[in-house]
Amino acid sequence: MQRFTVNIKLPARTLTGALSAPNRGAADWGWQGLIAYGCHSLVLIIDANTAQTLQVLERHKASVVKVKWAKENYHHNIGSPYSLRLASADVTGKIIVWDVATGTARCEIQEHTKPIQDMQWLWNQDASRDLLLAVHPPNYIVLWNADTGTKLWKKSYAENILSFSFDPFDPSHLALLTSEGIVFISDFSPSKAPASSGKKVYISSPHSSPSHNKLAAATGAKKALDKVKILISNEKPSAESVTLNDCLQLSYLPSKRNYMLLLYPREILILDLEVNQTVGVIAIERTGVPFLQVIPCFQRDGLFCLHENGCITLRVRRSNCSITGTPNEEPDPDPVQELIYDLRSQCDAIRVTKTVRPFSMVCCPVNENSAALIVSDGRVMIWELKSSISGRSVRNSSSASPLYSPVSFCGIPVGAFQNKLPDLSLDNMIGQGTIAGEEQLKSSFLQEVHLRFLLTGLLSGLPLPPFAIRMCPPLTTKNIKQYEPILAVGTSNGSVLVFHLTSGLLHKELSIHSCEVKGIEWISLTGFISFATSTPNNLGLVRNELQLVDLPTGRSITFRGERGNDEPAIEMIKVSHLKQYLAVLFKDKPLEIWDVRTCTLLREMSKNFPVATALEWSPSHNLKSLRKKQLAAREAMARQTVASDTEVSSVESSVISLLQEAESKSELSQNISAREHFVFAAADGQVYHLTVEGNSVKDSARIPPDGSMGSITSIAWKGDILVLGDIDGNLNFWDLKARVSRGIPTHRSWVKKIRFAPGKGNQKLLAMYNDGAEIWDSKEVQMVSSLRSGRNINFRILDVDWCTSDKVVLASDDGCIRVLDLSMKPSCFRMDEQDSIEPAWCPYLLVPRASLALKAFLLHQPWNEKYSLDIINIDYPENENIKNLLQEQLNSLSNDIKKLLLDPDFTVLQRCLLVARLYGDESELHFWTIAAHYLHSLSQDKPAKPADTAILQEQLVNPLDICYDILCENYYFQKFQLERVNLQEVKRSTYDHTRKCADQLLLLGQTDRAVQLLLETSSENAHYYCDSLKACLVTTVTSSGPSQSTIKLVATNMIANGKLAEGVQLLCLIDKAADACRYLQTYGEWNRAAWLAKVRLNSEECADVLKRWVDHLCSPQVNQKSKAILVLLSLGCFTKVAEMLHSMRYFDRAALFVEACLKYGAFEVNDDTNKLIHAVYADYARSLKLLGFKQGAILFASKAGETGKELLIELKQPKEEMTQE
Repeated sequence: MQRFTVNIKLPARTLTGALSAPNRGAADWGWQGLIAYGCHSLVLIIDANTAQTLQVLERHKASVVKVKWAKENYHHNIGSPYSLRLASADVTGKIIVWDVATGTARCEIQEHTKPIQDMQWLWNQDASRDLLLAVHPPNYIVLWNADTGTKLWKKSYAENILSFSFDPFDPSHLALLTSEGIVFISDFSPSKAPASSGKKVYISSPHSSPSHNKLAAATGAKKALDKVKILISNEKPSAESVTLNDCLQLSYLPSKRNYMLLLYPREILILDLEVNQTVGVIAIERTGVPFLQVIPCFQRDGLFCLHENGCITLRVRRSNCSITGTPNEEPDPDPVQELIYDLRSQCDAIRVTKTVRPFSMVCCPVNENSAALIVSDGRVMIWELKSSISGRSVRNSSSASPLYSPVSFCGIPVGAFQNKLPDLSLDNMIGQGTIAGEEQLKSSFLQEVHLRFLLTGLLSGLPLPPFAIRMCPPLTTKNIKQYEPILAVGTSNGSVLVFHLTSGLLHKELSIHSCEVKGIEWISLTGFISFATSTPNNLGLVRNELQLVDLPTGRSITFRGERGNDEPAIEMIKVSHLKQYLAVLFKDKPLEIWDVRTCTLLREMSKNFPVATALEWSPSHNLKSLRKKQLAAREAMARQTVASDTEVSSVESSVISLLQEAESKSELSQNISAREHFVFAAADGQVYHLTVEGNSVKDSARIPPDGSMGSITSIAWKGDILVLGDIDGNLNFWDLKARVSRGIPTHRSWVKKIRFAPGKGNQKLLAMYNDGAEIWDSKEVQMVSSLRSGRNINFRILDVDWCTSDKVVLASDDGCIRVLDLSMKPSCFRMDEQDSIEPAWCPYLLVPRASLALKAFLLHQPWNEKYSLDIINIDYPENENIKNLLQEQLNSLSNDIKKLLLDPDFTVLQRCLLVARLYGDESELHFWTIAAHYLHSLSQDKPAKPADTAILQEQLVNPLDICYDILCENYYFQKFQLERVNLQEVKRSTYDHTRKCADQLLLLGQTDRAVQLLLETSSENAHYYCDSLKACLVTTVTSSGPSQSTIKLVATNMIANGKLAEGVQLLCLIDKAADACRYLQTYGEWNRAAWLAKVRLNSEECADVLKRWVDHLCSPQVNQKSKAILVLLSLGCFTKVAEMLHSMRYFDRAALFVEACLKYGAFEVNDDTNKLIHAVYADYARSLKLLGFKQGAILFASKAGETGKELLIELKQPKEEMTQE
């Protein structure tokens, strides 16, 4: 164990154990990099990198059922800093929003008294960062302002709501999972409750589908899955086909728009919401382990799945054109049948028992490359994905197509020799799988990767109660050098856990006994005696185990030798004040006195001796007088020796001085046996006083029973005060000096334990009852504080002890051990006052100014021409404390990340992306990903206009991920939409579905296939005539003037009369898609217009449509400026982006963006842009000055030309004044 500087101010803390059943879904991994989960009524915050508990939040009165971290999807500055906000909800319907760093509640929310079913923070944070949507059972959704606790609106639905999911692409869309099916809400807005009651669809359970009957061979499975037709219908299914809706979870796929997954115990269904149809099924074979939970990824189309045996698997969608087949095999006639997700990696399972089962899984939202499993016994296992590159030649024979490493790192393509860190995040581990095929084989720089899970962190909780706890002997002036605050915890399975209380970490686990540990007594700072008793046999006799344990070596000795089988149970053991003797009390048998130092029995009381019910050793002894006598005798001896023989004397005297030293060091030296006393109470209430000296035990006095007391159950003695507690809850204070006694009835029933606080003159007393505990001041004889089960706490207290002179430690039946101060109120600590063993990277814990200054320090490397991570050398005039904290944060970064930050080839854009990841800043991450992509691809375009092929090649291999949807390159977006329609076409099952496909094909310009679909309409169908005519029209449309104008006229009439979709189709037929987009925008169909522009228009026309959309997004009633900026980035309007960032006062982002643009030559250099650049730099310099980051402010003021001159003079002023002084 590492030596700590003596810190006797132990923090109030809670050690937690197993979870309760309602905690099952209460876990969340925030963008802030921390994991929160519920344990009974507590909320624990742990750091995933160092696997240590940072905070325990205690305020709920009932079990916590949901916890959710606030989103970080907004621009952070001094006004809206990086802060740790968390919402937690409990069984009684109370929601608490926490400020985690200080451990205080920002607000409390209560609407009904039933458990909250689900809650989420709104992800679109342009209008407000504080909105929280919660499901209050049975059927209400309520939108709260989580900063003030005010209710914004409330809406009820017809069925019970189980959970919900926001559409990650459209903040106005929301899907509710209800007891009968799914309700889609498309008019969600923070300002008012949804007006409609949503579109309801029913799910018929997949168990009635044939996919379960034959899953024998792989081919059989495939055919069976083709038969899984509709699962979703608008009609309520008939009663017999529907078993209860056993859908465990519903969530939108964040990796591509309009897909949703439904989780069942034995399969995951992927739905395409454009046609409400299953387009992929991940089924578990008959012997497989059922699913519990699934988390879809954003960066790649992958799923983290948790199974019932605690195994986490990662499945990644197979790319469509796989290059597995050799050329001479005949190709699969219809390759795209459905979305297939291949199992890419899985971690080890846990041993599931009745009490140990997986509760939930959370996944890191920033990097999506690690998952944490929370187990019901309080363990948290952190699994990280690691990628390894395998040689091309070693092809695995499995059917899954290979995964390739990505071309780019941190948003920019990198060469083979540049520094990169493939395990930084999921999108840096595996490239996009969509563009396999010929180009890939040519470009040899793609390497095949394999993924595996690695256990990188493990936190274990306390075992199940009951516990027996005992704190080590208190700190004194003599032991201050080697003192460590350690707590021994005896458990029901016979092991003793030793915790270090400054860190709260488990120091040792010793398996000593074979049955439940009932009590522990320390005999020194490094040794203790513990006893355990087995369950009684039919005669009421047990096996007693008494063990003496040496902590540093872990060696244990059976203290009572062969004794212990078939005798009455040991009730308690007490070690004398000087740790010389041990008294052992039995249930129906007189006590035994043992010598601790030699493990010998001094006296076993005779049969007719009274049975003791309570015992306490006296603090007084004759050690000092014995010492004096002994030293005097020694000195006399020494004098004699010196007189007789001088030669021997030198040796002898040194031996004598050594002896003296040894004795003064160890109080328990073997040679001296000091006399000690103890008192015990017999069953009849008499108190006996006995003396032990050497190996003799003498009876010295008896005190008759006090009439007011019942049977005495516990005794405590300190100084001149003796306190007795009885079975009826009376406390009797005896002052031995003044010879007065005083009885206090507490009316709390049986006094189980009383203990005095350590420390000279400290007369505080801790009493434990059946239903709680109290602290008394025995000098004043008055109560200081009290806990009572069912009144001010919701747990039972099992054991108590003093930790230090002003802290107590309580073990309770909710499996927790709490260190509390004298008020015994549960308190959360401030995280910055916490001594963590390992510093954790978490800039959110710094004060706002410091966290932003640290960010600037990382972003604007190099300082003074030098790349360094020593903030101490920087001109940052904050107090030393803050500088040290910042340095500690920098030191806690991993070596790989330090290497990247110090790499001169690491560009500004990559640095911005990396810092956004480190800070878990969602809005920065998206902004810089798109900025890096388009700045890079535009700079590639510029020089080589003639030789376009090479660049196009690179763009083809490395397009922007489809999870950015409308922001992707047009050609890639079109390709994706076509693949999607192909899949929809394969899965057709009803007329409606076919018609939707035909409509999509017409819009995409695939007229031939649309005609085929239109001609499939059966003659019985009401639309038969209409569809046939439409087919004729589509085939005969020519570009002759009259037909065009007629069609255009018909289309505009249709649109005017409310048939928007049909009119748009006609306009697309005659290549007037630009007009179609304009109409769509006029009628408010902005997303549809953007979609159509991307798939049908050339880049100039498309840019016009999207720019109109940008203006709409910026308008005050829509207020989605962050989205507007991303759209402008994708159009390459960089100057406009810089202007917007500046006008929105995002000075840091604007300055960095301008810097990146200048580096890539993306600005036309003229007076206007120069003016903008200078204004941006000057404003950024001012904001850095506000942070107190002088060196950074000077750097940017000097770049700001004329605009920054005054500021520069002002910044350099104080320096000169100081030098003059």
